[in-house]
Amino acid sequence: MEKAERFERKRWLQDPILLLIIVFVIAALVIFVLLPLLSIIQGSFTDKASGAVTLETYRKVFADRNFRASFGNTLWLGFVVGLFSTILGFLFAYTKQCVKSPFKKLYSVVEILPIISPPFVLAFSAITLLGRRGLITYRLLGLRNVNIYGFWGLVIVQTLSFFPIAAMTLDGLLENFDVSMEEAARNLGASRFRVFRTVQIPMLASGLANVFLLSFIESATDFSNPTILGGGYTTLATQIYVQAIGNYNQQAGTAIATILLLVTVGIFVLQKAVLDKRSYVTLTGKASRVREMIDDPKIMIPTNALCLFISFTVLLFYVFLVLSSFFKTWGADYTLVLKNYDYVFQYSMKPVKDTLIIALIAAPIGGVLAMIISFLVVRKRFVGRRLIEYVSMLGMAVPGTVFGLGYILTFNTPPLVLTNTLWILVICLVMTRLPVGVRSAMSALRQIDPSIEEAASDLGARTTKVFASVTLPLIRPAFYTSLVFSFVKSMTAISAVIFLVSANYNLLTVRIMQHVDKGQFSYAAALSTILMVIVFVAVGLMNVVLNHLGRSTDTKFDMFKQ
Repeated sequence: MEKAERFERKRWLQDPILLLIIVFVIAALVIFVLLPLLSIIQGSFTDKASGAVTLETYRKVFADRNFRASFGNTLWLGFVVGLFSTILGFLFAYTKQCVKSPFKKLYSVVEILPIISPPFVLAFSAITLLGRRGLITYRLLGLRNVNIYGFWGLVIVQTLSFFPIAAMTLDGLLENFDVSMEEAARNLGASRFRVFRTVQIPMLASGLANVFLLSFIESATDFSNPTILGGGYTTLATQIYVQAIGNYNQQAGTAIATILLLVTVGIFVLQKAVLDKRSYVTLTGKASRVREMIDDPKIMIPTNALCLFISFTVLLFYVFLVLSSFFKTWGADYTLVLKNYDYVFQYSMKPVKDTLIIALIAAPIGGVLAMIISFLVVRKRFVGRRLIEYVSMLGMAVPGTVFGLGYILTFNTPPLVLTNTLWILVICLVMTRLPVGVRSAMSALRQIDPSIEEAASDLGARTTKVFASVTLPLIRPAFYTSLVFSFVKSMTAISAVIFLVSANYNLLTVRIMQHVDKGQFSYAAALSTILMVIVFVAVGLMNVVLNHLGRSTDTKFDMFKQ
């Protein structure tokens, strides 16, 4: 094995193009991932006046009552949202995979909607439906003192936004669960509830812990929902923006960003440790019977009723968002008109154009880079391979606000000035979306026998030729899905890019947030509807492409499950 690795390393040294690609990938990851994070950390320890290393910024931050409140709020909100998201995700996954139901396609649609729409859509809809002047609370029920802002409003919105990720992850685990273990327990006389408690839950414990920690990270790093719906309930993600941009205190912003970075990276490391140390084999090479769906009314009725209630709530939020875009005056006159679209088509088309251009540039760059990195990590052996793998995955743990502030600090001065340009937005979006594409491509590559590529190499093809003519065609579905995922997430990004927009280039999500801040909900709803239409068209085109590629319809949205 060691001889083979030494031979492999010697062979890639003789391929100058491969060597150049490796150097380029390492340089890109160091400059555009590690350097911004190091700038954040360095800025938090550096006195702005003297340039000396100091802990004074941290002393002031920890002495600040607002910071301590935000830190506690972030942890508590993350815990509650993580718990509720895990429960709802498991409910949906269990109902889809184990319980008889005629509504499973509806549940799948509901799982996809929050993932491919802007992160603040549900918060915006919650205000228009359940706020002080909400259509349900004020108009229909006549309630005058309803307050959707604050902790419980955030819990509701973030849970509805993040539980689909948990549901999709648990979908896969339950789908691969060997039902023979459950049948053996049932044959020994165990009740269905006892099998659920003593067989299914212990076997899924690692997956449940994983989705809890993942939901915790999503909640802790969320910027848009607390900004719109937080009210006086502040979080670390919003405090970074308030300190660095609102108060022009970059030192305090970098200190808070470093603390949030430590929290999320710590949770990410814990998540990986849980997955590595607590794993059970639920899918073997032995033939297994197809699971018989539970048709006991005592289980079937309540599980479907709960899932239908959640589905109805999510769909109501989306339907009402579209309707809000046609209201003449939100909160006062609900006459349906087209003037909101006339306004946004007249004054907000530049952000739409900028967003489309940036997403169309970022998507192919991110998709190709993800395929190259996965190919290098899975198929090649060289010094720095682990560095590429770990750094390319950092975007999963680094909050968007931390990335955005890091890019401002790093690329605002020579030798590399990128602020106020299109490229700083493109590069930031590529690097923050990179981990999902890399994970998907690595999974696809590990399912392909390397002897196919080795045969091409033995016939004299260089590595670049093997990658372009053999590897890439074999992982086309992962590549195309990576492209669409990068496009969708670039269209709906907000937390990182809000630091980077300028008069030259503005983004649609930022423009929507500006309308919400001004109370112009009808304009915000119109722009949100336009954004979702663009995203849905992109996903529809992806389905068409993947169908032509012959990929199973059951795996079309695997990328969104990563």
